[in-house]
Amino acid sequence: MSLDAVLARIDSDLPAATDRLLELLRIQSISTDPAYKAECDKAADWLVADLRSIGVSAEKRPTPGHPMVVGHVDGPGPHVLFYGHYDVQPVDPLNLWDRDPFDPAIEETPKGKVIRGRGASDDKGQLMTFIEACRAYKAEHGALPCKITFFLEGEEESGSPSLVPFMKENAEELKAEIALICDTGLFQSKTPAIMTMLRGLLGEELTITGPDKDLHSGMYGGIAMNPARVLTKILGGLFDENGVIQVPELYEGVPELSDELKAQWEGLGFDAEGFLGDVGLSIPAGERSVSPLEMIWARPTAEINGIWSGYTGDGFKTVLPSEAHAKISFRLVGTQDPEAIRKNFRAWVEAQIPADCKIAWKDHSCSPASQMSTEHPGFEAARKALSDEWPDPAAYAGCGGSIPIAGYFKTILDMDAMLVGWGKDDDQIHSPNEKYDLESYHKGIRSWARILDAMSA
Repeated sequence: MSLDAVLARIDSDLPAATDRLLELLRIQSISTDPAYKAECDKAADWLVADLRSIGVSAEKRPTPGHPMVVGHVDGPGPHVLFYGHYDVQPVDPLNLWDRDPFDPAIEETPKGKVIRGRGASDDKGQLMTFIEACRAYKAEHGALPCKITFFLEGEEESGSPSLVPFMKENAEELKAEIALICDTGLFQSKTPAIMTMLRGLLGEELTITGPDKDLHSGMYGGIAMNPARVLTKILGGLFDENGVIQVPELYEGVPELSDELKAQWEGLGFDAEGFLGDVGLSIPAGERSVSPLEMIWARPTAEINGIWSGYTGDGFKTVLPSEAHAKISFRLVGTQDPEAIRKNFRAWVEAQIPADCKIAWKDHSCSPASQMSTEHPGFEAARKALSDEWPDPAAYAGCGGSIPIAGYFKTILDMDAMLVGWGKDDDQIHSPNEKYDLESYHKGIRSWARILDAMSA
């Protein structure tokens, strides 16, 4: 089969493909808000109909939350599973949007044309790049080059509560040779990347209580223990002078990178000063003994996400607060055990609580890191295919964020996942004025066509 013909069809069909994406973007599929349940159903129905239009046997499958979309189509090549999500983040604060977030449009910007609207990049635009590649292949050759299972979720932006039970209940149907995920981006907005490392996530929330009520700081200051003082001392000791996290045994399971991978990352020419400069900073704050890219992709973190105590309103209120609160998250790598780290972190904190104070904990998210093996021949085939489409050669890369589905594919379905995406650093996902470059959409479709063609060979 001729790949050139498929690519030519993608080029000529881009206006129609863009119109289809705009239609999907108009559906207000906000999964976190029950008021939009009908809109999530509508998005699932839209995708079922669109998949059926290209010959996929697709269905909307109920869950306790929002439905899954599952589809199957036969093909001569290997069996791959494609995953994406059709739900989107809330749009608040609405007043910061330059247009209605669910009235998407193509806009001219100094950097080129963009598709503006909620979900344009995360993840409807990315999802549709794969479907459009399949549409072009089917239109040109009458069939797809691989056997494909489509697995589209509607709760990714609300914690995926139905995902694991659904995967376990339908494991035999969903299992394939390899999973393809389109929910990542280009490295520094220009280099195609296959993500092979994803950090895990552990969230903790704590409350330290001292006196049984807020106290007058003149009457009690100096003699009564202030829980804010206790909390800030503990959090101030999270790191040593070299940026090393002080929680006992936290670094167990952190792997050493191979010289080959370090060299490949070095070759990417990451501009740490420019990366930090975009947010008004300039100096890397992590472990001093590792490179900036390692800090983001291959090392664990401990971050204070929120801290509050006492009076925080306008004016001044001289109280000694009764309580102090904090939220702390850990990003995990390698084989770090999140439950062991939770236990050790709590013990480390509790050992520093004075006898006059007490502490309460609240669990939050907990998932291990994912590391994808690149031994499957599809990885190298995809890397070469991407290098043929983009100016810069494709690279295996890490990702500082957490995408639990990649780990679930391994632990539940025993298959590796290949994460490829076309998002850019300035897409403003989860924020007002989200966008997706028209070039990302166009070249993303062409890239998936190249990958499918290469994997089928």
